[in-house]
Amino acid sequence: MRSELKIDDRTLAYTDFGGTGRPLLALHGGMSEGAAFTGLAAALGEEWRVIAPDQRGHGDSDRAPDYRREGYVADAVALLDHLGLQEPVTVLGYSLGGLNALHLAAAHPDRVCALVNTDATVQIHPAESDWFAFLRGLVYTAPTREELLEAAGPLGAQIVGQALRPLAEGSPGTESGGGTGWRLPFHPQDQLDSIEACRGDHWDAWLASTCPALLIHGTRSAALPQEVATAMVTRRPNTSYTPLEGDHFVPFQDPEGFYDAVRKFLAGLEGVSADRVTDRARPER
Repeated sequence: MRSELKIDDRTLAYTDFGGTGRPLLALHGGMSEGAAFTGLAAALGEEWRVIAPDQRGHGDSDRAPDYRREGYVADAVALLDHLGLQEPVTVLGYSLGGLNALHLAAAHPDRVCALVNTDATVQIHPAESDWFAFLRGLVYTAPTREELLEAAGPLGAQIVGQALRPLAEGSPGTESGGGTGWRLPFHPQDQLDSIEACRGDHWDAWLASTCPALLIHGTRSAALPQEVATAMVTRRPNTSYTPLEGDHFVPFQDPEGFYDAVRKFLAGLEGVSADRVTDRARPER
């Protein structure tokens, strides 16, 4: 079910896949949206209730004043409050969503009982060759869907082709004039700002939480080198590791492997109350 809530007059859209199972908050990667977890929700079945927001500036959610971790985390907490989920929940995140998930667990340990990090590194530095350079040439809107796809170029069209949005009648309209048209599922400048806000060292946040965690890693990922992945699992207690053959986009390259890894981890949490999961994760004094 598609729904939304208001946060400071800003819309946050989300998909609640429903069911009576335990809640799983799923945070998508950059330039994506909550619908990316449709397959995962189906694979988990009725045992888990997958709740997937369109994070700020993505999908049907409004643009935000900034894209720092604090804002993303505050949105996630607001969504949990909106849904009345006061007990700790399991949080899964991929890429940008994985970074946001680990910061959520660090800042609000009382709201997170387990964590699934999918190929999100804790060391983010400017790349020598900027893979995201194509964003600088993207237009946000165009009069027709075809023109917007053409303007996006091969890489951009591959990323956003299935997620373009029609502009509503009477909206500010296209960059070439008012009226109806089509828009990207994100504003290019927002993505550049979000990427820049990710830069830095996130080790403290990764090590701050003690709940059970799983790191799913694309073994050929340029975003998460093997030595960093190994250190993340070694240095953080109560953390398991599942390597999958693929690069940073491994959840889409090997969806069945991804679903299976998540299912196995979640199965290990079954029968354990949220309080016991949290207690079990606390280090001994």
